Amino acid sequence: MSLKMSKRSVWDAVEEAGLESFPASDPPAWSAEAESRSPPPITTPFGFSSTADDVVSGVNLTGRRAIVTGASSGIGVETARALAQAGAEVTLAVRNPEAGRKVAEAFAESLQARLRVARLDLSSQGSVREFVSQWHGPLHILVNNAGIMALPQLERSAEGWELQFATNFMGHFALTIGLHRALAAAGGARIVSLSSSGSLFSPVNFDDLHFDFIPYAPFVAYGQSKTACTLLAVEASRRWRDEGIFANAVNPGAIATNLQKHTGGLRTPRERQKNLAQGAATSVLLAASPLLEGVGGRYFEDCQQASVVSARSAYYRGVAPYALDASNANRLWECALRLAQLST
Repeated sequence: MSLKMSKRSVWDAVEEAGLESFPASDPPAWSAEAESRSPPPITTPFGFSSTADDVVSGVNLTGRRAIVTGASSGIGVETARALAQAGAEVTLAVRNPEAGRKVAEAFAESLQARLRVARLDLSSQGSVREFVSQWHGPLHILVNNAGIMALPQLERSAEGWELQFATNFMGHFALTIGLHRALAAAGGARIVSLSSSGSLFSPVNFDDLHFDFIPYAPFVAYGQSKTACTLLAVEASRRWRDEGIFANAVNPGAIATNLQKHTGGLRTPRERQKNLAQGAATSVLLAASPLLEGVGGRYFEDCQQASVVSARSAYYRGVAPYALDASNANRLWECALRLAQLST
C-alpha cells in the first residue's frame, strides 16, 4: 500500500466504489480450509430492493423493547419506524434530543406512544454511562446504528482516541457492555452492529489505533472503525450466546444521508444506490425477523449473509477475513475493555 496516494486518486476510488478509501495494511491470508469449515451461509427471500416494511411484514414485536442509536436522521429513522410499526417500544438514542423529538412527532400518531427519546453522544464515554444508568428493565433489540465518516482532519475524543474509532466503535462498545444485563434479562436478545463496505479498506491496526504514528487518512480511520464494529458482533455472540444474546454486523449499502457530509455527497452509480427504506432493510431483518433466530457472529448485506472474500473487488462486495477473525475479535474486545476501563 502507499500512504503517498494523492487526494485526487483517493476520490477517484471513492467515486468508483461509492464509499471509502484504501487499506492501512495488507489483510491476512485467507484460508480456504477455514472457510470450508464455516457454517452454511444464511439466505433469505429478501434482497437488494427489499424495504424495512417488507422484511418486518407479519412480524409482531409487541412487548419487545428496542434502542436505535442515531435515530434522528438517515436509516436510523426508518429502522426505528419499522420496529415501532411492528409493535416494539423504541428508544431513539440521539445526540440532539430536540431533533429526535421532531422525528418522533413526524411518525404516525399510532406509533408515538411506543417511542421514547433519550440523549446519547457516542463520542463521550460519560454520555454513554449516563444513558446506561437511566435504562431499566430488559432490552430485546439494540441497533448500533449511529456513525460518522471521513473526518477531513484528525480529531480526538476527550480520551485522546481518534474520533471515528471513538464514536463508531468505542461508544457502541461501551453502550453494549453497559446494557449487557438488560440484554441478558430479555431471554433472547439481538444486537445489530452497523458496519460498511469501508471495512474492506482497513483492518484494525492494533499497534496504532489512534494514528499516533501512522499519518492520518480519513477513510483508513473510517475503515478501521467499521471493521471494529464487525468484530464487536463476532465477539459479543461468542461470549454471550449462552445467555441468548446474538449479534450480527450489517453493511446497509449506499444511501444518501448526512453520513457523506465530508465527502461531497454520495458518488455511487445510481443503479447501486438505495433509498432509506431499502437501506434500513438489512438492519431491521437482523433485529426482528424470525429467520435470524439464534444466528450470530455474521456479516450481512442486501438481506443475505455476505461471502468472505480473499481480495477486494471493484464492486466492494463481501467481508474481509480479518473482520470475522475470532482472534482479532477477542483481542479487540480485551483492548477496548482496557481503554474504556470497563469490566464484564
